[in-house]
Amino acid sequence: MGLRIALIQMDIAFGNPKKNYLMVEEKVRQAVDTKNPDVIVLPELWTTGYDLEAFDQIADPEGKESITFLANLAKKYQVYFVAGSIAKKSVAGFTNTMLIFDQSGNLLKEYSKAHLFRLMNEEKHLVQGNDDGLFQLGDYLCAGLICYDIRFPEWVRTHMFDQTKVLFVVAQWPEPRIDHWRSILITRAIENQCFVVACNRVGSDPNNVFGGHSIIVGPWGQVIAEAKDQETILSGEIALSEVDKVRQNIPVFTDRRPDLYRLK
Repeated sequence: MGLRIALIQMDIAFGNPKKNYLMVEEKVRQAVDTKNPDVIVLPELWTTGYDLEAFDQIADPEGKESITFLANLAKKYQVYFVAGSIAKKSVAGFTNTMLIFDQSGNLLKEYSKAHLFRLMNEEKHLVQGNDDGLFQLGDYLCAGLICYDIRFPEWVRTHMFDQTKVLFVVAQWPEPRIDHWRSILITRAIENQCFVVACNRVGSDPNNVFGGHSIIVGPWGQVIAEAKDQETILSGEIALSEVDKVRQNIPVFTDRRPDLYRLK
């Protein structure tokens, strides 16, 4: 099976959900018209940016507005959405929550960011998630994680034990550490023998400049497509059968020695 992927690398209007909905709607239309994708990927917190102190006013109650908006787009264009993440407001507090939709607009999965990033004060405003990011795209198991999550290889590996084929990553990764972003993503692809599809934002907010470099990496670690640091729609096609070939060639999962591994 081949999947055509379109990653929407965009700037985000700080604290302005209405403007961001309009921008995403237009960019999705452009992606469909120019890339003919099976899957569209959005960046982290695309509804609000990191305006954390305003979440009480701008976070989406139970994600309802965002879910309706994205479900309608998925159904209209008959594409899967790895729809970045949104600021979701619930009784428990605010979460940084990824949304996944099928081609008929059904919500397949919600995943709330498990590892909160202290350098951007997430732990002061957000509640951490406690569930995995696994979901199905058609017949294939995939995983979705959010930004800082990728610095925890044990969390990524946890998602790879059931023949997971693709790791989707959505982010607002700052420009000063963009070399880490590229290196970590390529490493995660190699060590887990999977495709990595990662969508970062560009532009800036009052506290950060973001580095772009959205990327698609193959299970040998080869870069299939990579953006620079400007707004763009990055596209590429992945053949999921490659994952099985790589895993048969070097049977990393078979040769693991969990009896020796100490995780605390």
